Amino acid sequence: MTLQSYLDMLHDVSATRFTGSVDAVRGLVITCKGLSSVLKIGDRCMIERRKHSPEDSGMLHAEVVGFHNETALLMPFDPIDGIGPGSKVVVQQAAPMVYPTHAWLGRVVNAFGEPLDGKGPLPKGVMPCPIRGCPPPAHLRDRVGGKMDMGVRAINTFLTTCKGQRLGIFAGSGVGKSILMSMLARYSQASVNVIGLIGERGREVQEFIEDDLGEEGLARSVVVVATSSESALMRREAAYMTMALAEYFSNASEHVLCLMDSVTRFAMAQREIGLSVGEPPTTKGYTPTVFSELPRLLERAGPGRKGTGSITGYFTVLVEGDDTNEPISDTVRGILDGHIIMDRKIAERGRYPAINILRSVSRTMPDCNIASENALVTMARGLLSTYEDMAEMIRLGAYRKGTDADVDRAIHYFQPLEKFLAQDRRDHTNIEQSYAKLADLLGIKPWPLPH
Repeated sequence: MTLQSYLDMLHDVSATRFTGSVDAVRGLVITCKGLSSVLKIGDRCMIERRKHSPEDSGMLHAEVVGFHNETALLMPFDPIDGIGPGSKVVVQQAAPMVYPTHAWLGRVVNAFGEPLDGKGPLPKGVMPCPIRGCPPPAHLRDRVGGKMDMGVRAINTFLTTCKGQRLGIFAGSGVGKSILMSMLARYSQASVNVIGLIGERGREVQEFIEDDLGEEGLARSVVVVATSSESALMRREAAYMTMALAEYFSNASEHVLCLMDSVTRFAMAQREIGLSVGEPPTTKGYTPTVFSELPRLLERAGPGRKGTGSITGYFTVLVEGDDTNEPISDTVRGILDGHIIMDRKIAERGRYPAINILRSVSRTMPDCNIASENALVTMARGLLSTYEDMAEMIRLGAYRKGTDADVDRAIHYFQPLEKFLAQDRRDHTNIEQSYAKLADLLGIKPWPLPH
């Protein structure tokens, strides 16, 4: 460690210790007295649990989420068993930091950056990374980079992704978003993956890591986990930790792929926190802070400062009743640089990944493609759109072949395009192969076309 590193660590240590006591516990909120003059929103505290026997011990982590008159409102990261009026409260002076290293790759951690995989302790890095960091200033931020090979044909061609781009995967339950995320983690050309599993069912976490991600994907990934059984603060903190780790690798000049499943559960956790401290509910019960925290979280992904790496983000959004216009979907879609709509009807007919190409868009795609690639994708989209417009008549047998040449072409190419869009989760197709296969399917030869 350098002398400056030691000085930075000493700077976080305060000789003054502030203590207070618990005044009341109401639901998930702990009221603390005696500390309102030294605390601020976001500060961390430790609350001493009461000992009912010599074996009982431990401290409860909590965070300041509000104030009422002369009392501070705290919410716990853990169950509040053992807390009561008079329990001692100690202020943690240091700002929440994490000290990652490249040795964290292949590991699974919780919202505090503590290991969950039973592989021993994690080495501590030299440089502190703020868990609630801020995105680079807009005028110092680099532009999005060139194309990024994602290994999935449908995305490589119809939804080409650039380095530093942020996209949302909008899906209902059970349409294959976890499998799509695992394919992106295994096959993308990113040098590092940071994966946040926010509010997942505990049973599904190990299944995703072992079956979907596999050894190949895990080897270049750090996985942050907060299950649905954990507190709202832990679920929210896991999302912040995911972005903090992605920022660390990006600042080390890595091209990072950040996958978060899901932003909706982050929003639900923030709603739970807001309602507990008395925020007024707005649309569908979401509190105002939900809509202010979403851009603060998502803007941390993207291009870094010039001379550093980038964070390419894929964030899943759970849509209630397959309604992509509900409040969280609307807000997230407005922040990100593109959206991928996964369609239950497509999944029901057995085509995976069940991406609805016509309703999905990558906003950076036209500028990163060459003219012939854009023309190829436009042609394929036109065929799919024409078929979609006539699908009902075709199914009913009301359309007669030869009536419209464009419809005839759409019918001719529909099944080959569907086959092209389908991809087994163990199948990897790079971006050049994806475009070449699409061009061959549509009879465009030679490919690539001369500039």
